[in-house]
Amino acid sequence: MSVEPEELGQSGEELAALLKAVRKRSGLSGARAAARCNMSQSKVSRIENGKVRPSLVDVEQLLRACDAPPALVTQVMTLARLANTEWQGARGMRRKGLDKKQLELAGLEASSAEFRFFLLSMITGLLSTPEYIRASLAHIPGDHSTTIARKLERQQVLYDRSKRFTFILTEQAVRWPLVGPDALAVQIDHLASLTHLPNVRLGVIPISMPTGPAPLNTFTVYDDRIATVELSTGVMVFRDPRDVASHREEFSHLEDRALFGDDARGFFGACAAALR
Repeated sequence: MSVEPEELGQSGEELAALLKAVRKRSGLSGARAAARCNMSQSKVSRIENGKVRPSLVDVEQLLRACDAPPALVTQVMTLARLANTEWQGARGMRRKGLDKKQLELAGLEASSAEFRFFLLSMITGLLSTPEYIRASLAHIPGDHSTTIARKLERQQVLYDRSKRFTFILTEQAVRWPLVGPDALAVQIDHLASLTHLPNVRLGVIPISMPTGPAPLNTFTVYDDRIATVELSTGVMVFRDPRDVASHREEFSHLEDRALFGDDARGFFGACAAALR
């Protein structure tokens, strides 16, 4: 089944209607289907009315409860996977206003407890100095003062000790000359200072460290619920548990090869010193 990126995440209503039709064709009431799936009747109702996005496990349970034929299972599961994947194009985000994206991220951070960031080529906003943030937006036309302010406001979440963060940066991300040498040295010093936060693990993979399969993208995993992958033209959002688990597995592989603690601080110190 081919699909355009813009269609991703837009299959929720179609999925809801199809699940309702499958259940009705089976002759099961909503209450009976819920009992077979060990769900509440209200959850089944919300799924069928498009009020709740069902996980792939939910969909599989409902299809099994309704004894759906194999061809229909394949069709519905394909649709469910699309409904659990979303494309956020860069042009669309700019039209809406990049500051709106910051509010969305702040909400996601507020509702999550454990964060895993893999940073392939740049330093993320949560770890950035104001000058680095300004430089990261310089290629985009317009006034970005509100976006910059909201990026800096979001950094307060790092000091919430009820949340746990692990950041892994490549050496390329640390050294990429987005700003001049003096400003980059300050940025790297800032990275080193953040390694002292008790709920933050901040590591770096030196270029000399063999990593096995090469990572292709910057990505973030929020708890075990959502994985986001950043591309130059936008962001993919994955909610399928298999996709999230795949990114967690890749992150664990990279984490095993990163320097943390004193080793990371020593690495950052050497990088900053080379710039001064």
